[in-house]
Amino acid sequence: MRTALRPAAPVPPQQAAATQRAVPPRRAAPAPAPAPVEEAGWDQPRPPKAARGRSRDEVGWVKAHGGAGTTSLIDTLGGVDVGARWPDPARGEPRRIVVVGRTSSGGLRAVSRALGALKEGKAPQGLDLLGVVLVADAPGRLPLVLLRRIRVLRSVARVYRVPWIPAWRTGGHPKHEPRQLATLAALVGSDLYGEGAVS
Repeated sequence: MRTALRPAAPVPPQQAAATQRAVPPRRAAPAPAPAPVEEAGWDQPRPPKAARGRSRDEVGWVKAHGGAGTTSLIDTLGGVDVGARWPDPARGEPRRIVVVGRTSSGGLRAVSRALGALKEGKAPQGLDLLGVVLVADAPGRLPLVLLRRIRVLRSVARVYRVPWIPAWRTGGHPKHEPRQLATLAALVGSDLYGEGAVS
């Protein structure tokens, strides 16, 4: 036998108000964390960051953008990774620097911005730019439009190109170091290469 449901008795207004007050208010969901702020441009001041250098005379590798290839170069040639900022020799950081970028369109633009900031005096005093290292962003020849941009960079600074090294892609070391790395080793004073080590 089915029992009919009775409608609930109406709640007096005073009791309803008391019940609503007893229920704690719902907390709003926390606001999402702000997205990371893009790195300041080369013409903007950057927060100080300790470079892992042992001497201000050691070479500092300055990446013009993320993924420039500084880690692979440092693993091969030594030196100090100062990140995407200018080191400050007054704080004991390297005074001799190399700016590193990829040969992609975006990489060349980033290198150009860094050199422009350096030329305009938007970097600490006492820096000595040894040159710009352009690491190949892909195997094969560069398109003419990118070669033209490199020519413009050469009118401002000494440019050294590093070819595509497949072993770097997987975190390894090439069996035969390209001659361009021997040139860079001489530039930065690296003693990692012995006689005949470069084919």
